[in-house]
Amino acid sequence: MNNKKIVYWSIVVALAGFLFGFDTVVISGADKQLQQLWNSSDLYHGLVVMSSALWGTVIGAIFGAVPTNIMGRKKTLILIGVLFFLSAVGTAFANDSVIFSVFRFLGGLGIGASTIAAPTYVSEIAPAKDRGKLVALYQFNIVFGILIAFFSNYLLQDIGENSWRWMLGVQSAPALVYTLLVFGIPESPRWIYQYKKDRDKAIAILKQVNSNEETALEIAAMDNEKQQELFDESIFMKKYRKPLMLAFFIALFNQFSGINAFLYYAPRIFELAGLEKSASFFSSIGIGVVNLIFTLIGISLIDKYGRKTLMYIGSLGYIISLGLVTIAFYSQWKGMAVPVFFFLFIASHAIGQGSVIWVFISELFPNKLRAAGTSFGTSVHWVLAALIPSFIPFLFKEVGATTVFCVFCLMMVWQLLWVFFKMPETKGRTLEELSESLSSK
Repeated sequence: MNNKKIVYWSIVVALAGFLFGFDTVVISGADKQLQQLWNSSDLYHGLVVMSSALWGTVIGAIFGAVPTNIMGRKKTLILIGVLFFLSAVGTAFANDSVIFSVFRFLGGLGIGASTIAAPTYVSEIAPAKDRGKLVALYQFNIVFGILIAFFSNYLLQDIGENSWRWMLGVQSAPALVYTLLVFGIPESPRWIYQYKKDRDKAIAILKQVNSNEETALEIAAMDNEKQQELFDESIFMKKYRKPLMLAFFIALFNQFSGINAFLYYAPRIFELAGLEKSASFFSSIGIGVVNLIFTLIGISLIDKYGRKTLMYIGSLGYIISLGLVTIAFYSQWKGMAVPVFFFLFIASHAIGQGSVIWVFISELFPNKLRAAGTSFGTSVHWVLAALIPSFIPFLFKEVGATTVFCVFCLMMVWQLLWVFFKMPETKGRTLEELSESLSSK
């Protein structure tokens, strides 16, 4: 197997995750400045200005399977880069909240589509024994993008009244680089086989990274699965109920941990805990560093110990950290207590849900329906990722941070039970094997 080519293709595609992470978090640095600039109410600011990208992400996730299947994985990845570039430039030059929100919405479309196209592409080119760590490169790039966004916000926070424009506009550079790099990768051989019906071209791409024997085995597995999928037109058929429910619950629990709510409002939360503005921005960088370190640990372990083991570790860490955060807000602890507890929370997320979710969802469905199945799982994820942060400023004001974080903690107890009773292990098995075992006859 030509590991260098597979790793390079995977890294290029995973750079969509960098843009995803940067775009998701960069808005946190402009949060209060934008609300003051446009004199927005808490509800309008949360639902429109701060969450417009998330609503775009929902649409991108719901409909992202369409271009991913019709245009192909590669062309969709190129389109995603263009959307990120337009979003960065447009928001940097926006002069009112509506125009700003429209361009943030475009970036959200890119995020939503990338959560389908990128993991799908990498899962379809990666060998079974390395699939976890290669697909998880997408998650690594998400957290790397988050770290760079926090650091960028920290450096740009005091450059003047238009600092928010620079915070949002700098993303145009990596978006352009990513788009150009994607032109140099091949199309997914499984997409070419299933949708273009070009067996010879699929074989030619596989031979770039596999031996003749490995290529023959992969093509034989695809031939066999294609025969079984001959009349399968929808992931909502009864036989796919199990993978659908698995995708639904891992996505639901991911967002009910509170991860996106926290990432979007990290400086605001730290200020609620008593930190000064500069200290809250600096603590946000600490969050990014912890996220990156523990994501690397998760990636290194995912193919060795499996997806379930990481979810057990992450679930227990969630429960402990969110429990401590709840107590801290209830007892009105000031200073560094809340940031330290959130460091533990981020570490738990990075090694568990963060490393697992995109890998796991991309493994559950057969080749022909993978994009549609991934779209379903990511749509659940992003609907909740839009709804929950949208109401955070309102909920903090009306019911208090203590209640909010207590609810997140209780949801993670439920996640732990779900992992124990319902979640299957998928490590080391081919996509075709998983498809056969998870689909009811």
